Amino acid sequence: MINWSEINTVLLDMDGTLLDLRFDNFFWQTVVPQRYADKSSCSVAQAKEYLLPIFKAQEGLLNWYCLDYWSEILGLNIAQLKHEHQEHIQVLPHTREFLQALKRSGKRCVLVTNAHVDSLSLKMQKTGLVEFFDAIVCSHDLGYPKENPQFWEALQRVEAFEVEHTLLVDDSLNVLKSADHYGIQHLVAISHPDSSQKPRLINEFLAVKNLAEIIPA
Repeated sequence: MINWSEINTVLLDMDGTLLDLRFDNFFWQTVVPQRYADKSSCSVAQAKEYLLPIFKAQEGLLNWYCLDYWSEILGLNIAQLKHEHQEHIQVLPHTREFLQALKRSGKRCVLVTNAHVDSLSLKMQKTGLVEFFDAIVCSHDLGYPKENPQFWEALQRVEAFEVEHTLLVDDSLNVLKSADHYGIQHLVAISHPDSSQKPRLINEFLAVKNLAEIIPA
């Protein structure tokens, strides 16, 4: 599925690609509405109804991923809440096996994530995956989310990857479309980012259920 002889650099997403998106969906869809309801003395249903348009307004923007932004807007310590529920953070099947094989292959492995630094640090501490990356790039450091084509321009200034010899693996179709528009030649979508949900049917890109399907020989 992947001609690994053509690949020099591998760009990997974190949530939904390496880590189970179940944690993030549970956190934002269950934990945050419950805590907001407690704080506001309203029902969880009322909290969800109130929060939905607020969340929607920031979707795909850098604020969407910024824990500091949501802490200020919601009046909750979002980073602390994540720490309180960190037992739900899990690695997706075959992630470690894939990263080990990638390390043996000698390809440059870069984690490129929209996650806020507090969330990134917590998840790396919890999973121990940090040892596998040659570099970690957070969209907050570059000033653009991965959905924005300017992210890839900024990334190339710090990584100097060649678009024709770079593989990006991500669960977000909007991110993959952005990378495709920038010219990255090798793109793979993860079709089963959340273990609590059914795999998605993806036609726009080469799609795999998990990383086991593209482990380099």
